[in-house]
Amino acid sequence: MHIVDVVKNWIADNPFVVGIVKYLLWVLFIIIVIKLTRRVLRRRITNTSARYKSQKGIEILGYILLILLSLFYFSGSMKNFTIAIGVFTAGIAFTLQELILSLAGSVYIFLVKVYKPGDRIEINGIKGDVIDVDSIYTTMMEIGQWVSSDNYSGRIVKLSNAFVFKGPIYNYSQDFPFIWDEFNLPIKYGSDIELAKLIVIKIARKILSDYTLNSKAKWNDVVNKYYIENAEVDPALAITLNDNWIQFNLRYIVDYKKRRGTKDVLNDEIRKEIYLTNGKVMLASTTLELIKIPKLEVDVNKAK
Repeated sequence: MHIVDVVKNWIADNPFVVGIVKYLLWVLFIIIVIKLTRRVLRRRITNTSARYKSQKGIEILGYILLILLSLFYFSGSMKNFTIAIGVFTAGIAFTLQELILSLAGSVYIFLVKVYKPGDRIEINGIKGDVIDVDSIYTTMMEIGQWVSSDNYSGRIVKLSNAFVFKGPIYNYSQDFPFIWDEFNLPIKYGSDIELAKLIVIKIARKILSDYTLNSKAKWNDVVNKYYIENAEVDPALAITLNDNWIQFNLRYIVDYKKRRGTKDVLNDEIRKEIYLTNGKVMLASTTLELIKIPKLEVDVNKAK
């Protein structure tokens, strides 16, 4: 008799022992999978909170699977073990959905080139310069918040890569590293408006000439790449009349990282030129017109 036949006969004569061995092997397999999964998560996830929650989730799911295995096995329903495997897989997907989305997001960022280190972006309401992109997180140097304009706040922000699927991403530097900016200038009624227009446009063209020239070539590339209409990149001035002054609105294009400094230079140069006009052009401010109160005369004798 061959050894194979002997083993088959022994298995047929001892079904209970064979069943116990199979059960222990399944238990050992599940424990090994859980330990390996936790070890991988411990190495890959750097965030302490996310690492702890993911490991705890795997541990709980392992306990649940062992309980289901025991129930199905000892109740004679070993065929339903595939259901337990399905529950286990669904539990892993639910518990680690943020991690899975983050990994998928990192692949998406790399392949589609949504952004890269060095880009200035706004995502999930947070604006800053990207300083690192790994398999789980995007690291940014934050700008804004309690700091005015586009200055760094000093905080480094780590944001899950899963957010690339959850909302819009504003990229200040991809394809077209320029933005349009504007500011209002109040000119007093009675000023030489033509002279004021000449001053503003002259200074804007002088200071912004490099940005205007460089942005034209970049903008042509954007127009050729995307379905978008052509736009004016030269400085443009619009005038609005209101109750207090004549409002000059200067719109211009500038490097996305030099918006604050450029606006400061423009305002200062325009101020100096207006001062040299000797009153022909004057800046306005909010005015209040006081109406004279009529004089009241009271005859005390008639009142008596």
